[in-house]
This record gives sequence, C-alpha cells and structure tokens, in this order.
Amino acid sequence: MDPKDRILEILSGTEEAGGRELREALGVSRQALNVHLRALIDAGKVLKSGSTRAARYRLAAAAPAPLVVTRQLDLPGLDESEVYDRLAVQLGLGPQLRPNVEAIVRYAFTEVLNNAIDHSEADRCTAAFRLGSATVGFEVRDPGIGLFHSIASKLHLADEETAMVELIKGKTTTMKERHSGEGLFFTSKAADRFVVRSHRLQLEWNRSRDDVFASTRRFVRGTRVEFTLNRDTRRRLEDVFEEYAPEEYDFRFQKTKVHVKLLQTDYVSRSEAKRLLANLEKFREIVLDFRDVRSVGQGFADEIFRVFAGRYPEIVIDTRNVTPAVSAMLRHVGRD
Repeated sequence: MDPKDRILEILSGTEEAGGRELREALGVSRQALNVHLRALIDAGKVLKSGSTRAARYRLAAAAPAPLVVTRQLDLPGLDESEVYDRLAVQLGLGPQLRPNVEAIVRYAFTEVLNNAIDHSEADRCTAAFRLGSATVGFEVRDPGIGLFHSIASKLHLADEETAMVELIKGKTTTMKERHSGEGLFFTSKAADRFVVRSHRLQLEWNRSRDDVFASTRRFVRGTRVEFTLNRDTRRRLEDVFEEYAPEEYDFRFQKTKVHVKLLQTDYVSRSEAKRLLANLEKFREIVLDFRDVRSVGQGFADEIFRVFAGRYPEIVIDTRNVTPAVSAMLRHVGRD
C-alpha cells in the first residue's frame, strides 16, 4: 500500500495521531514520513496542529467546517482597517487567535486590501475571510487591471513575467508617492501559503516546501490573492521584518531574496543576468537562490559576480542551493 494511503487509513481509525505513532506503523524514518505528510497537508487531506515533535495529525474531513464570512466591498473611499475590524469582531478573531497570529493576519489583510483599493483600478472587490480549526486566512478578488499587467505597463517592463519577478524582489511600486513596495513582499514572507493569481500567471509562496512556484493557468480577469496561516505558528511579524530589515541596516528594508529559477532554469548570457539584476542595486544584501537551476554560462556568472559586484562593492551577494555544476562556473569567475 502507498505510504500516503496507509497514513489516511490510520488516521481514519483515530481522532488524531503523532509522528512517532505514524513512523512506527509505517516503519519509515522521520524524514520519509515528513515527505508523505507534507504532500497530504498540501493536498488538503490532513491537518496538522502543534509543532516539531509535539505535532499531531488528523484527517481534514474529520475537522469541523471552517467559518467563512464573505463581503462585497465598494473600493472608492474604502478604509481597509475598518473592514478588518468589522470582520475580526464578527469572527471573534481576538479571543480565538494567539496575539502573534492575529497581528500577522491583520497586517496581511490590510496590505492586500489596500493594494486592491489603490492599484486595481476596479470599483469593487470580494473579500472572504476563513477561520478553520487549524488555519486562518482570506481571499481578496478584484476584476481590475491585473496586478502583473499593472506593474508591467506602468513601469514599462517587457511583459507580465518580468513584472512578476520584480514583485518578488520587493520595493516594486507603481505609486512611489504613497507606497514603498514592501507590503506584498513582507506579507508573502509572513504566510504559510500565499498565492497571487492574475491573468494567466500564478505565483505561490509555500513555507512548508520553503519554495516559490510560478505557473501558467487559465486566464482570469483582475487579481486574486489568497493568504493562509497556521493557527499554531510561533512566528511573529517582528521576526519577518527583522530578517529582511535587520538592525544592522537601521531596520530598513535592505535585504531581499530572489528565486533565480522563476525566470528560467538554464542561463547563458549577460543580458539574462542584467534582467535578473534589474533594480537590485536598491538593496544592501541580495540572496540568490539557485534551487532547480541546472546550469549557468560564463557570461551570466561574470556579469553578476564580477561586473555587478564590482560596480556595487557595498552590496553583499549571497548564494543558496547551488548545484555542483553551477558552483563550478561560479568558481571559474572567481566566486568562492
């Protein structure tokens, strides 16, 4: 029997089970069990409560149905904080959520709704708030111009894919006089799952996989943003800010992380490097995550680690998840 099917069978016969119980029943290692559980959780079949070795698992079907409140909102003149306060009272978020969880949800919802108010060019949107036994989250939909199209057209970028990558970098805004471009970046880092879908593009941040995924979907008008947070998380909003706006940078947003694979998985030329590096001179520390990048050429690597690094010697460039093939090329251009 497939291990995932066996897990579902075990959980169907009990209210909940711990990791040790499941490992002993399946005869697998902790690492192997975590792979199967993560797949079941991502598929919505299993719910997790607690953390680390105290975590407990149960069938999603056995959990009570989440409480969902949906509102149709007129965007002109809307105050996002007032909307959140009304929803929080109706759902009883204050008494039911840990203070750190409620603070993250408040921040995320008001940032996302404010983006719809200021940038969507729509007259209305739909906001749905969801309080479940294991997670809390929301979805905001508008029929407007589309997030990636808005960034591409207003910043004169080549296409919506380029706009998507610029959004991930942070500090990207089409309204500099009113926005810093930090809101969606920090919201994505605070979530357990954060999805932005606009036109044919979908971008998903998934904390359980420690990764970001871009995909092409059926065309949808406007923008849909979905935010999910585990109710048992110990994460604090302050922790998220401190990681990318640390004390050493006077608590300013000066550090960013770029998932290199989102543009492509093989790189050759200097022009590809320049596209990746666009606007990164705004930061003092750049983390380039090379996960799933298969190869890079000499020109690409030289443009980043010699030309760009020489032009901006004050910027720290760090690398993560580098394969042996990519590492060899980086060493070739003098990157240790």
